[in-house]
Amino acid sequence: MRVAYHEELTSIRDGPVEMAHLVGSAMGRATSALLNADLQLAESVLSADARVDNLQRDLENRAVTVLARQQPVATELRVVVTSLRMSADLERGGDLAQHVAKLARLRYPEHAVPHDLRRTILEMGQLAQRLMAQAAEVLFTQDVAAALQLEKDDDRMDELHRMTFQHLMDERWQHHVETAVDVTLAGRYCERFADHAVSVARGLVYLVTGERADELITEPPASA
Repeated sequence: MRVAYHEELTSIRDGPVEMAHLVGSAMGRATSALLNADLQLAESVLSADARVDNLQRDLENRAVTVLARQQPVATELRVVVTSLRMSADLERGGDLAQHVAKLARLRYPEHAVPHDLRRTILEMGQLAQRLMAQAAEVLFTQDVAAALQLEKDDDRMDELHRMTFQHLMDERWQHHVETAVDVTLAGRYCERFADHAVSVARGLVYLVTGERADELITEPPASA
């Protein structure tokens, strides 16, 4: 009985790894669909999201069963509760990738992102995918130091997000309001996706150490 219980805990702990890989790939493909006006690729992102939703529901069902039948405590309870929270973050990440794909589909056959912002949105999409891949890696390796580093790596996403607004507010902006809305939404989706990757990494820190990530991150001393 205890062997089966621990196998179930391991399965619950490992469930978010697969979800993270799936949603990271989805964001990468959605970004490509958006920038290249690729309707077929956008539709593939939309249809693939059902697998993420199914994985989340399955994890929730197994977690509830373990809580009800085994009443885990201490580290085992952290595994169950944190995995549930992670799965919610990852499911939302999948939804955000869908939003990017829907934006591509909405503007097809036109390009939603103008040429002068393609590089910025491309970097945002690639960074979002990379951060989620890092989150999947730290979930697999249980590497607390790498999880803490991921939060620092997210600073670049915040910088890119600010750059999109600066570009939109520039007096030289010559595109339509509709285009400004599309770019604003695309940037916001990528930025929020990255936030969910960071949240997953924070969850790993708590799962392994029992402490909050912000309690472990140390800022460099101020220069004299």
